Amino acid sequence: MSTPTQPSRRQALKFMGLPMMLPMTGVGAASLLSACGGGDDAPAVNFLSATFAAMAAPTLLAPEAMARTEVASALDVTLSDGSKQSFKLKYESFFMTGSQVPDGKGGTVLAGGYVDINNKPIIDSSVAGKDRQFFSDSPDGTSLLSLPNPTVAGIKGKAVFAVVQFEYTTRAQDDKTDMYGKLPSPIAVLTLDQDQATGKLSLVKYHNVDTSSVHGLWITCGSSLSPWGTHLSSEEYEPDMFTPSASLTAQYKAFSKNTFGDENKANLYHYGHLPEVTVNPDGTGSIKKHYCLGRISHELIQVMPDKRTALMGDDATNGGFFMFVADKEADLSAGSLYVAKVGAGFSIDTAAAGAALSWIKLGSATSAEIEALANTLKPADIMEVVTTDPKDASFTKIWFSGAVQWAKVKPGMDKAAAYLETHRYAAIKGGSMAFTKMEGTTVNAKDKIAYSALQNMQSSMVKGQSANNPDYGIAIDKVVNAGAVLAHTLSAGQKDIAGAAINSEWVPSLTKALLVGEDLATPDALGNKANPDKIGAPDNLKFSEKLRTLFIGEDSAYHVNNFVWAYNVDTKALSRLVSMPVGAEATGLGVVDDLNGWTYITSNFQHPGDWDSKGLHDKVRATLEPLVLKNFPGRASAAVGYLTAEATSVKLNKL
Repeated sequence: MSTPTQPSRRQALKFMGLPMMLPMTGVGAASLLSACGGGDDAPAVNFLSATFAAMAAPTLLAPEAMARTEVASALDVTLSDGSKQSFKLKYESFFMTGSQVPDGKGGTVLAGGYVDINNKPIIDSSVAGKDRQFFSDSPDGTSLLSLPNPTVAGIKGKAVFAVVQFEYTTRAQDDKTDMYGKLPSPIAVLTLDQDQATGKLSLVKYHNVDTSSVHGLWITCGSSLSPWGTHLSSEEYEPDMFTPSASLTAQYKAFSKNTFGDENKANLYHYGHLPEVTVNPDGTGSIKKHYCLGRISHELIQVMPDKRTALMGDDATNGGFFMFVADKEADLSAGSLYVAKVGAGFSIDTAAAGAALSWIKLGSATSAEIEALANTLKPADIMEVVTTDPKDASFTKIWFSGAVQWAKVKPGMDKAAAYLETHRYAAIKGGSMAFTKMEGTTVNAKDKIAYSALQNMQSSMVKGQSANNPDYGIAIDKVVNAGAVLAHTLSAGQKDIAGAAINSEWVPSLTKALLVGEDLATPDALGNKANPDKIGAPDNLKFSEKLRTLFIGEDSAYHVNNFVWAYNVDTKALSRLVSMPVGAEATGLGVVDDLNGWTYITSNFQHPGDWDSKGLHDKVRATLEPLVLKNFPGRASAAVGYLTAEATSVKLNKL
């Protein structure tokens, strides 16, 4: 029986059962919080605030912890009656890639498996006599959602769905053949059974989304959940149509061969866009690709609460900060594309005032008309690009992917250039094309602040380097490999540089540094090249409105282990939550504040044991390699999962 200070075990389990263990809103939350008061006549005990107790970075004193997903952090909750409770966190996986998982039809399917444009398995024949279907070691963007009337059979609790995309596979099974970007990225819908007593999620169905209608997918990286409940994917490192290196050309041909059976069949203008997946009640999914958000190195899009304004990460050297304003709510198929121009005062000093942002309109278009242009136009139809000075004033000198080029748009081809050669066109139009690897984007809606991750600040951002153009307004004094998180003030009533009103109340108007990593002059005892107690190469970003917390996942060649962090925007506390297996990148970060009364953090990792060629792992590899190979045979698989809490951490007499 419950008392005012001791809820029932079921109530306590529900309170702690999932990553944040807090049913924040809705009927389920209200009933639970009332129950925590102990009875109908007792005052309700409400959630007041939460903080994270950080874990230390693992070391060789416990080498096993460095070779697995290690969680030694806790969530500390304060309730309205002044009481507190601490919940020890742990990691749970839905599956490891390369494993057989239920297909919902009584059979199984290969998790992360690759198929061609005809949905036939792509076979890895790199080891004689051991042919097998390729599968990914690099799961990435994940969205967790629910639907009002699911129809999947076999659900005992409530049906919850996850969309998971697989960015690439690192190597073939011979452990030698590089496969990066040579296979069409799979994307899957998971049906999960949500236990209503504990919040636990169990996989009951795995469905591969048919991507043939969108020409297959290219290097799908970060993702976000749209305000209307769809999965917004990404295609990064759009193929260079004018000046590809020999290695890139080989990559493009291999992709085409594996996707279409012909190394020359793929139309590379079909890639570098924004795919959107809609989950169906039966646990299947449909996909469309939006061609009107710019052909850039899409990393992670964030749509604002207005359901129209989208901010986009651009994971490139000489990248830009892009914005799309849709014509209609919850519809990204038509709208206007903008690139930012950075004003005076850009700095990585977190105490600095920041730099004003203005916006250059690149064009307005529908997805259908840009796809039609992609279907019919060749690069030479759109613009001329040369790599030596043509001594012709009709060309514009631009910086593209770390090098100087000169470009000129063909007459009548501005729209095609804006949407199919977006990086070059934005530079021609005066956008600040100087950012390096702008990765995840997310929004703090209450404070009207957006956040962007810069995985590093190198080359095109650094004063005096050949890739830097000071006219772009970004010229920091030195390289910061450990990267930074920027905060952008969002404002209404903004006009573009031409004086036309921007039809949005969520336009970034000022940018400043929020968090900055710290490079070490010499590696530490483990080999870390950046301070392990600060962010290092931030990548994924997600924000929880209820917890007032910015979550940060790393993709670092400067931390021996990559981490997931929680940064409280009110207390300014930065807490390490998770350490990924050595050599693995933290991916798939997602936060859902209330899903049937539960709060979840999803988190995946990629390519465990991917030993850095520049010496990062030299001090630990001999000790850790046997452990990594034991945990991840052949370094071929990786986990898709989420954070939860240990049941043993509940103190039933203290809630």
